[in-house]
Amino acid sequence: MSTLAINNDINANTQSHTNHDGSSLLSQGLVEGRTPTVLTDIYQDNTNIVIWQRNLDNKLTIAVNHLLEHNPTLTLLLIVTPEDCFEVLSEKFEKSDAITALINDITLLVDMFCCLFNLKQAGLRLTILDRAMCPRFHVDRIPCRLVTTYKGMATQWLDNNIIDRSKLGAEDQGKTDEQSGLIQDIDDINQLTQGDIALLKGENWDEHEGAGLVHRSPDVSQGERRLFLTLDFIND
Repeated sequence: MSTLAINNDINANTQSHTNHDGSSLLSQGLVEGRTPTVLTDIYQDNTNIVIWQRNLDNKLTIAVNHLLEHNPTLTLLLIVTPEDCFEVLSEKFEKSDAITALINDITLLVDMFCCLFNLKQAGLRLTILDRAMCPRFHVDRIPCRLVTTYKGMATQWLDNNIIDRSKLGAEDQGKTDEQSGLIQDIDDINQLTQGDIALLKGENWDEHEGAGLVHRSPDVSQGERRLFLTLDFIND
C-alpha cells in the first residue's frame, strides 16, 4: 500500500465523520477487511478496533518458525523509523536468508503505522511468549496500538456495548474476568486470528476517554509458544 493511498483514505475518513459525545463512543465497534487500506478506518469516530485480515504466506511462515527455533527466549524492545527498521532488526538476528521475510514484513508494518499516524518513529516490541502477557481484560492509556500474532493464539477483546467497565482492574476484588461480572457470556469474547493486523484504540485517543478497547492476552497452552508484535506511538 502506497503512502499516497494511505493519506487519501485518511483524508476521506476524517472529513466524512463528525465527533460524537462520550455516550456514543460506548457503542463503538469493529471494522475489518482483507486489504490494508481498511486500517485507515481507525479514524472513524464509531470504530475502536480495525482488523486487516490476512494469512501468512509460506516464506513468512518459514521465517517465523526459524525465529522460534533459533531465538526461543526472544524479547526485543526498540525504537525504529521506517528508514532504519530493516537494518536495526537485521543486526539483532544472525544473518540468515530464512529470517529476511519476517524482517521485511515488520519493516512494512512500521512504515504503514508511521504513515497512518504521521509519526517519525515507533516503539517496537517483538517477543516470544509461553504464557499470557496480560491475562486480565484491561484498557491501555495510549492513543492507539498495532498488534499482530505471527504464531499462536491471538489477542482477545470485548465489544464496548456488552461490558460493565466498573468491573475492570482494581474494582474486580480479585475475581477472574469470568467471575467478576465483566463477561456475561463466554461467547461474548472475540479473538483475532494468527496473522491478523489490528489497530486498537486506547483511552488517550482524542475524545475517547472511557471507550478504549477492552482486551487481554490469550492463554498459551503448555508446550506452545506465541510470537507477538506491537507498535506504539513514540513522542519525537
